[in-house]
Amino acid sequence: MSMIERPLPYFARIAFPVLRRLVVEQGRAHVAGYALAFLFMALVAGSQTYSAYLLKPVINGLTIERDFRGLRVLAFIIAGLYLLKGFATYGQIVTLSRIGNRIIASVQERLFDRLMDQNVSYFHDRRSSEFMSRLTLAANGARDVLQALITSIGRDALTLVGLVTVMLIQDPVMTLIALAGLPFAGVTLGKLIKRVRKYVLRSFHGVTRILDIMLEAAQGVRIVKSFNLESMMRERMRAAVREVERAANKIAAIQALANPLSDTLGGLAVSGVILYGGWRVIEGAQDPGAFFSFIGSLLLAYEPAKRLGRLNLEIQNGLIGVTLMYEVLDAKSHEPRIEGQPALQAGVGRVELADVSFAYPGRADVLDALSLSVEPGKTTALVGGSGGGKSTILNLILRFFDPRSGEIRIDGQSTRDVDIASLRASIGFVSQDVYLFRGSIRDNIALGKPNATEDEIIAAAKAAHAHDFISGFRLGYDTDVGELGTQLSGGQKQRIAIARAFLKDAPILLLDEPTAALDPESEREVQKALDALGRGRTTLVVAHRLQTVVQASRIYVIEKGRVAEAGTHDELIDRKGVYYNYYARQTPERLPPPAAKEPALAELAGAPELSGSRKPWAAWFRSGHAPRR
Repeated sequence: MSMIERPLPYFARIAFPVLRRLVVEQGRAHVAGYALAFLFMALVAGSQTYSAYLLKPVINGLTIERDFRGLRVLAFIIAGLYLLKGFATYGQIVTLSRIGNRIIASVQERLFDRLMDQNVSYFHDRRSSEFMSRLTLAANGARDVLQALITSIGRDALTLVGLVTVMLIQDPVMTLIALAGLPFAGVTLGKLIKRVRKYVLRSFHGVTRILDIMLEAAQGVRIVKSFNLESMMRERMRAAVREVERAANKIAAIQALANPLSDTLGGLAVSGVILYGGWRVIEGAQDPGAFFSFIGSLLLAYEPAKRLGRLNLEIQNGLIGVTLMYEVLDAKSHEPRIEGQPALQAGVGRVELADVSFAYPGRADVLDALSLSVEPGKTTALVGGSGGGKSTILNLILRFFDPRSGEIRIDGQSTRDVDIASLRASIGFVSQDVYLFRGSIRDNIALGKPNATEDEIIAAAKAAHAHDFISGFRLGYDTDVGELGTQLSGGQKQRIAIARAFLKDAPILLLDEPTAALDPESEREVQKALDALGRGRTTLVVAHRLQTVVQASRIYVIEKGRVAEAGTHDELIDRKGVYYNYYARQTPERLPPPAAKEPALAELAGAPELSGSRKPWAAWFRSGHAPRR
């Protein structure tokens, strides 16, 4: 189960362990920066606390001692304190901002690194919008949680401790009166936190849904337009946006409840202090300076105390994002990368599958004890009905998945026992679903060999029959392919993919229905490029159009995860089995005519009378079955 789909109590249970882990990890990584930020925040707290303490001599100097010279000195001291506070606040903001930006960058890098370590199945089980939301929302959540904690502890908590100390020095009894409402505030805020988590999680769901709809609308714009689906997509987006809006409003409303609670308790505390302290001043039991210093400290303590009280509410949004972030970071990698494995020693390129069985998670077997051999330097074809397991065989050779049982060998080496990067470096792959990355045509061809020269890129394009159409563009090889290659036709994209494989120059070539979605003219051009690409290489091709593989050295018919037939095209046609039936349905005009045969007298005698003939034999002779002379 994806963590974003887990029930709310799960998040409540793991909130503190996740918070502790985040603080320990990032605290160690940025200890010097946080130490500097703490120093600045201590200066801010100290200047504010000392300013409140100085109210006592200021008030007493005015009302009792009437010492203007002393007041002048105090005025300059207070001005200096606030100047120090201003510079310290600037240093704190800049330092924490740099640390926060570094946290976002490092979290995004770690998340992406971890995703790249996962196998293909991990991505099949999840939506791309989930990954996008985690790269952005979760990374920002980590930053926001840490900034809130550090600011609250370093600035608010230090300021509050300093001001409460001043209050205790001035009058311990009034301090108890001022703090009497804290237990009630703690209980009430705890209840609000539970409600916030619910709507924060709902907001995450909504944001992910918004990204889903946006991706579908952008990538499927042709379908949206051709089927007039604009209104439906707008309604979906409106519903998702409104869901996020409602959740955000609920979060804001719940968080705002902390304000009247804080204001009410603060007002009661101030009124109680004024009544008790004022009575003591009037009775002469306390000097006015101590009273005003206490009142000043209490008023200054109100805002940091309110921020500390709201801290747990404020970090809930980011904390759920952090939880989802750790789901990705802690996910076990099923990509079969083992340190120290030897590199594949690719020789002639013989590929063998021996008793291979495989099933996708939660499904029936796709391959059932399948065995076949791909001869080096020759073309081998896999044909058969949809869902028979043909593309799965290519996935297993590339180790996108591993078979449940059996073995795959390349030049006698088990693919499980060699380094996976070296295995994939020895294989070129061209699929019917061509994926072009953001950038130019040159960039996409160069992916086959990242350090390729311009001459090598052009040579690969020429070999793939792509150079002519590329040169026809105004920017040539610098032409941007558009998102997912939308600026190019299907045949053009396919030839760029073939050029990429030419540049890689791997000894083994896997082709997964590379011409399935092309028009006849594009198919001819692509087929020329594929023929050139496969020359001298071990080639395994999956095909539905049997006419494209009639020249293959060997053809395997795959049915229900097993080899139903194997042989050359002519051999399989002569057998008149499964392959013959497929071929007859696709290209009946290319089948050899049945051999003419003279009918025996018994056959003639037993032939049925055909409609429209007076004599039983007339129609039969007219149909061309008469013996030749």
